[in-house]
Amino acid sequence: MDKILRQALLYDFYGELLTEHQKSIYEDFVLNDYSLSEIGEDRKISRQGVYDIIKRCDKLLNGYEEKLHLVQKFLMAKEQVAKIHELASEILKAEGAPDEATEYLRQIENISNGILEEM
Repeated sequence: MDKILRQALLYDFYGELLTEHQKSIYEDFVLNDYSLSEIGEDRKISRQGVYDIIKRCDKLLNGYEEKLHLVQKFLMAKEQVAKIHELASEILKAEGAPDEATEYLRQIENISNGILEEM
């Protein structure tokens, strides 16, 4: 997985466990794509200080994931819902399904599509 995507997912799941100071610096670096220098200048701290905070946050967020596995479970669930959606779509494209089954499959397809859009 791309490092930035992983950092963003970890932040989405565990970011509230960081201090406000850590959150704002991590958000600027990972989500807003600011450089270490830009963040340091804005907050009147050294570039090295910003780097240390980001590394500390990465370590904390990865530690939470190692214990709780919420990102891993989320990605697995997303993959499984995508597979359900794909299978329902394939069956609907095939001819010969009874009308009642077709309606259920359309509902499954719509529900799984809604879940995927929310994820």
